[in-house]
Amino acid sequence: MFSAKSLRICAVAATLAMATFAFAGEKESLSVVNFVVLKEFNGKPLRNASVILHPVDKNGRQKATGAQLKTDSSGKTSYPGIPFGKLRVQVIAPGYQTFGDDFEINRDTHEIEIKMKRPQEQYSIYEKKK
Repeated sequence: MFSAKSLRICAVAATLAMATFAFAGEKESLSVVNFVVLKEFNGKPLRNASVILHPVDKNGRQKATGAQLKTDSSGKTSYPGIPFGKLRVQVIAPGYQTFGDDFEINRDTHEIEIKMKRPQEQYSIYEKKK
């Protein structure tokens, strides 16, 4: 019989393969995109941040396909099959402002560094000024 660990590894591999096929069309040029997510205030890696990827069409609309990755203890994650073109990247981590930006994918390998900011103080018109 299969162990629980080997079944989990097979499930992860199958999910990655399906996501790669969702991104890749026929005979498209593909890129390996490596991400590193850091804390802006001290430059240290941000572990377990969600990196969400969506291709963007020629009209600037986000396509329905995409993938979600998690950073490791060194703040890194990677995706090996992103088609050339515009890619919308969103990074979410508890205790940090959500990051979002579009990147042009046009080489075989891309390195993208993202610095996450702490939340800014919120202001209210209803609070008394001190």
